[in-house]
Amino acid sequence: MTPGDTPQRGRREPFTLADEVIRPGTKAKLELPIARLMSGTPVALPVLVLHGRTEGPTMWITAAVHGDELCGVEIIRRVLEVLDPRSMCGTVIAVPIANVHGFNTGDRYLPDRRDLNRSFPGSLRGSLSSRIAHLMMTEVIARCSVGLDLHTGSDHRVNLPQIRADLEDPDTLDLARTFGAPIAIHSRTRDGSLRQAATEAGSTVLLYEAGEADRFDEYAIAAGTAGVLRVLARVGIRPVDPVPPPGVRFSRTTKWVRASRSGILHLDAVLGDEITAGERLATIHDPFGKRLGTVAARTGGMIIGHTQRPLVNRGDAIVHIAELEPSDVLFRDSPTS
Repeated sequence: MTPGDTPQRGRREPFTLADEVIRPGTKAKLELPIARLMSGTPVALPVLVLHGRTEGPTMWITAAVHGDELCGVEIIRRVLEVLDPRSMCGTVIAVPIANVHGFNTGDRYLPDRRDLNRSFPGSLRGSLSSRIAHLMMTEVIARCSVGLDLHTGSDHRVNLPQIRADLEDPDTLDLARTFGAPIAIHSRTRDGSLRQAATEAGSTVLLYEAGEADRFDEYAIAAGTAGVLRVLARVGIRPVDPVPPPGVRFSRTTKWVRASRSGILHLDAVLGDEITAGERLATIHDPFGKRLGTVAARTGGMIIGHTQRPLVNRGDAIVHIAELEPSDVLFRDSPTS
């Protein structure tokens, strides 16, 4: 179903996932077996299915593909608190913790140090990360036409709420506008990523980035929750349209500004600020208080991320800037749209 289509009314068939039968108008909590720990303790992928009473699209929402990214877990909790399968159209499949091993240990990666978001579409007989990716693809992603993948910043970096997606695809651009994050960035897919595999499987996919790892960021969580609910309404799953989205800025190019010296960083940059080329972003001092230098923007744009670490080495990435398009006209007039 494309965004804006009207779902067909009428009694639905039950939804089956991993041999569990979910009747129309109900929800189910499932645990899909992954493997066992070395102690013999079983590990399972938590999945929640909300199966609406009337026909509509099937949509997936994932979080914690990296185990230390917690904001998406809370976003899914808040979204599911609002959704009622008795008044829904279609089906929602939520995976609040995709990387269960990393979540339990506070680690971005899996025990074999592999990145789950570089392991898709996975393999039934591959590494642990490849097997989890295969399980998600076959049981969740392949069943859906629309998907939202929720992430946060990494490596002690914080991100402004933002959408990363193929904005040259008309349906994806429509959902990016609907989500209503402060900025949407045209981004190619990376090999092995969930977004790439899901796109190739036929889903329209948005990746949401906001906040930082190991922390709850209320601004990131609130913006993400509102955005997910707007997308659910746009594709026809929610019966009532929520508050219209705010204006969205668009970007094709982002650049990191790097530390000019090693020392103690004092940031002037603020997430969401629009800056001009040459504007001061930070100063760097030594431990005795002597100013060693300043860091200035080489290009104008919007600040979409920055480091949270006050100690930097020369060359460290400290401020992330998105160069702004004057409007989204370049995406609307794209040859692929």
